[in-house]
Amino acid sequence: MSRDGADAGERKARKSAGKRRQPLKATPEGLERSALYYLERYDSSSGHLRRLLRRKILLSARVHGTDPEEGAAAVERLIARLTGLGLLDDARYARERVRGLLARGTSAAMIRAKLRGKSLPAALIEAALESEDCAGEGRELRAALRYAKRRRLGPFRVEKRPGERAERRDRDLAALGRQGFDYETARRVVDSEDPAALEAELDAG
Repeated sequence: MSRDGADAGERKARKSAGKRRQPLKATPEGLERSALYYLERYDSSSGHLRRLLRRKILLSARVHGTDPEEGAAAVERLIARLTGLGLLDDARYARERVRGLLARGTSAAMIRAKLRGKSLPAALIEAALESEDCAGEGRELRAALRYAKRRRLGPFRVEKRPGERAERRDRDLAALGRQGFDYETARRVVDSEDPAALEAELDAG
């Protein structure tokens, strides 16, 4: 291929890429297609989906001059319809997210922060946490153990040289603290000499 031909091809590719980046006009039908496509791939809270669709509305208003208020009203109608059909269920979403985050060793404080980030009401977040008994000390300790095991902190650390675990104690405590675990919970995990026994104690309790 000649250089002129290559240049023409590059210009055409850039032009096509520019067209692809052009946001679509936000119509009720287009918003519904976007919402259903998203829900086919991900579970979502109604608040999170609303936020995504409103971004499309604002972009459409800026590029195409569409009315953002009409778009916002269309989104509310769509959210109500999807909720009525059961495709959106904030209570179910909150419960499933709590279970999944607990399995990963997430603290109750961090779970609250993550679910607030999905625009869930505080009452639904607390109800989901209560359904999993997240208020108990044992639940937090178990979650901290899971997190420490996943990140190889404290007793789960593989020492490359003698004394490395002790040297990194403060870092490990800080790592758990950043995940929302209180100091006493973090200390019990990081200083544990037998995490399996600690977990067995929780199971027995």
